[in-house]
This record gives sequence, structure tokens and C-alpha cells, in this order.
Amino acid sequence: MPNKSIAAAAAAVALLSAAVAPARAEPVKNVVLVHGAFADGSGWQRVADILGKDGYTVSVVQEPLTSLADDVAATKRVLDLQQGPTVLVGHSYGGVVITEAGNAPNVVGLVYIAAFIPDQGESAVSLLSSAPAANNDMRATKDDFLYLEPSAFPADFAADVAKPEANFMAHSQMMLAKAAGGAPVTAAAWHQKKSWALVATRDHNINPDLERSMAKRAGSETIEVPGSHAVYISKPDDVARLIERAAKASAQ
Repeated sequence: MPNKSIAAAAAAVALLSAAVAPARAEPVKNVVLVHGAFADGSGWQRVADILGKDGYTVSVVQEPLTSLADDVAATKRVLDLQQGPTVLVGHSYGGVVITEAGNAPNVVGLVYIAAFIPDQGESAVSLLSSAPAANNDMRATKDDFLYLEPSAFPADFAADVAKPEANFMAHSQMMLAKAAGGAPVTAAAWHQKKSWALVATRDHNINPDLERSMAKRAGSETIEVPGSHAVYISKPDDVARLIERAAKASAQ
């Protein structure tokens, strides 16, 4: 009988311990990457390779850049395919996109890479006009799509990227509809969700001081990297490390 009593007591203690033990956080292993204007999703390949080797499931959104609504819809379409909590990452104008799309319930963290971090009612264009211009090389087509002057693109966008690659990017850039650049955010996800930001200190496309002020306003955990606007291409290790930090901190 004593042995049975001891066994019963031990079982009761085990059950009680299991009941009061804190639930283990669900790791965040999904990362969705969103490109910005004048580029496409292929620029994320080096970052995606690093994340993939570290065990993350990486998806890249190829948004059309035709309107903010279209770009948010393209991002939500990819978010809907994720199995579990997801970190959403945006570069440049992609920061506007993730600020709106990041309200999706499976998004647990936002990462801004040399990106706009707008508040409600703000757009990429309005934010650009709030600080000294980083360059004067933006042009518009007859049907109101924006692009960077190809001869200036390497210096403005990808100064620390190998010249042949930067030149190819200049002549393969995706144009941004002017209406998309001027479209305001309706609900800024960073008010409800934790965010991280990378400031590219040698950015000649978005003023680094603007990147700093937006990140400070959003309360983003911020790092600074001596890179160009294309820092996600030239410094993929730094970018991937910040994304992984966000994923680990966002475990639920």
C-alpha cells in the first residue's frame, strides 16, 4: 500500500507540473520577402539561400507594382499559403506594402530593409518629400510609371553591387505606378506588431536620416549597415541575421 500511495502521489505531482508548466513557444520558421520599386523578387536570392540553409521556409512575393491594392493583394495571396506564424519583410516601397499587408493574422513580426515605414495616411511619395532627396534621378513615363534613370541607377540604387549586376538591374528594373507610390496606407500594422529595421547608411535612394526617423517613430529595433539601397544584395548576411533575430523574438 505505501508503494501504491507513493506512486499515486508522484503521478499527481507530474500531472500538476504539466498543468502549470508554461506552454512552449511555437517557433517562427516562415519568412515572406517583398521587393520594392525598380527591382523584382530575384534580388532576394542570396538572403533566401541563407535563411533556407538555417531551416526557414522562404517565399518571395512578385508584386506587380501597378497599385498599392494590387501589391498588398499579391502579398496576402502568399501569406495565405503559409503554414503557421510568419515574419514579413519588405525592402524600399515594399515597406509600404508590408505595413498594410502585415495586418494579416498570421504575421507576427515586420522587418524593414532600407524601407519606408509609413503611418496611416502616408505614402512612399509623401515620405520622400518630407526629407532632402537622396537623388534627383527619378523619371516618369508618359503613362505615369516611375523609374530611375538607367545611367544613374548603379550609383543611386546599387553602388556596392558588382558593376555588371548593377548595370543589368538598371536595364531590367520594374517600374512603379505613380499611383502606387502616392497611395496612402489605411492601417499601419506596426502599431500592433513588433518591428525591426535596417538602415542602409550609404543609401542614395532613400535618405538614411528618413530611414532612421521612420524606424524610431515605429519603435523598431534598428541596426545600421554601411550599404547601398540594394543592401539586401550586397550585405545578405546582415539582412538575414536581422530577419532571423526577428523570427526568434516573435516565437509564440
